[in-house]
Amino acid sequence: MSTPDERHLAALSTSLAEAADLAAWLKASEQLHKGILVLAGMLASTLEQGHRVLTCGNGGSMCDAMHFAQELSGHFRGRRKALAAHAISDPSHLTCVANDEGFERVFARGVEAWGRKGDALVVFSTSGNSPNILAAVEAAKAAGLMTYALLGRDGGAVHGLCNMSIVVPGTTSDRIQEVHIKIVHLLIEQIEARLFGSTLPHLAGREEAS
Repeated sequence: MSTPDERHLAALSTSLAEAADLAAWLKASEQLHKGILVLAGMLASTLEQGHRVLTCGNGGSMCDAMHFAQELSGHFRGRRKALAAHAISDPSHLTCVANDEGFERVFARGVEAWGRKGDALVVFSTSGNSPNILAAVEAAKAAGLMTYALLGRDGGAVHGLCNMSIVVPGTTSDRIQEVHIKIVHLLIEQIEARLFGSTLPHLAGREEAS
């Protein structure tokens, strides 16, 4: 078995340093923390009023969108009632629409099918410039949904279209997505705190300690 040479160790060190820099930003940025709290409050209000949260993204960002939706509709850390969240990710829907209308329409068509006035759309995009994400946001706005985004780099074109965006200042999709998933978990925790409070053991413990 060969041992790693200095080049491999240096590459690993560089990657870890990049990840650590973004983790440090995530921990230190008060503006980000306020944004997470505001977004969690808006999504909690949407769900509390009986509306739905839709999510979408491409590639790894689709995985993040699906993860976000299933943590809400299923379980996070404690048992509580299901929350109405749905990722636009069904392969039959995506391939049907892509085949008939083009890939740029796959998410917009899902918004038209499942979105209703008062619902929320949360999009994930590391560039903020994916045509199908832009089309989804436009469809959501036309249907009366609130629109939110988790983005990367400079936020791209989506940044200016949504009601609210959180932009991770990474330069590669993988580093951005690593932070997106942590923000997803923080959002879920904050949504649960607003909707269920001390009825969840892991939240009750934190309340007692504060």
